Amino acid sequence: MYNLGNYYEAKTVDEAISLLAENPNLKIIAGGTDVLVKMHGGKLEKAELLSIHGISSLRNIKVLEDGTISIGPLATFTQIANDSNIKKYIPILAEASESMGGPQIRNVATIGGNVCNGATSADSASSLFVLNAKLRLQSLKNERIVPIEEFYLGPGKVDLRPGEILTEIIIDKKDYSGFSGKYIKFAMRNAMDIATLGVAVLCKFENNVFDEVRIGLGVAAPTPIRCKEAETYAENQNINPATITEIGKLAVKSAKARTSWRASKEYREHLIKELTGRALKEAIVRGGGVEIA
Repeated sequence: MYNLGNYYEAKTVDEAISLLAENPNLKIIAGGTDVLVKMHGGKLEKAELLSIHGISSLRNIKVLEDGTISIGPLATFTQIANDSNIKKYIPILAEASESMGGPQIRNVATIGGNVCNGATSADSASSLFVLNAKLRLQSLKNERIVPIEEFYLGPGKVDLRPGEILTEIIIDKKDYSGFSGKYIKFAMRNAMDIATLGVAVLCKFENNVFDEVRIGLGVAAPTPIRCKEAETYAENQNINPATITEIGKLAVKSAKARTSWRASKEYREHLIKELTGRALKEAIVRGGGVEIA
């Protein structure tokens, strides 16, 4: 049973931002896997909804001439997981998408909704963090592009201003070309569960020396984070077990893990260290490097 106020449907981006300009209190709904659950639980009383589900232009996934990958916010997780360009150029995002919920949820849940929900457990977030994704936000009078790291403000809070709609997720070629990666989701169940920890790793290396390493964590702090200290340490380091171990230890220092009913702070920190190392080892192998025990 839903306690619903007014309901509007937009067929174009222009129509959607015009409706938002007239009524900034409208709650945007796409796949509905977050909004409808909140309404059913009584967290959104008499919500006025603006459905953007029918804006077909926001479902596109494409590679532009300069190599930029453009992902429409209405692309579902099934669509992303199966897209040939995603699997070819940024397979880490396909991995994260496959880990999200069950098949029924993936068929309707959208990546834009997952990002705009602001949850640190969002399966797409840590992968988009290491890909240095940028978000195009449009309103009736303005358009701005925000790095995803700056978009997350706190638990469930994002920098989406009144009247704005997320219209594109942008990943530059320089942020994926030459990198190999791995996403690991650790959850209490093998499927259809919220992450206890999400770890995304990208690396680029040559002659067994790291050029660059990026590490993104979900559920390790109030928002998804990058492990900057570990990343800085990794630059120009030889690839060996000692380096991998140190990177894992430094990743823990960036986290602000806490105890919850899912896991203790100490257990999460153990997971961060171990899973960062495991993801990095697999990313190295995927990039043509040697296997590290």
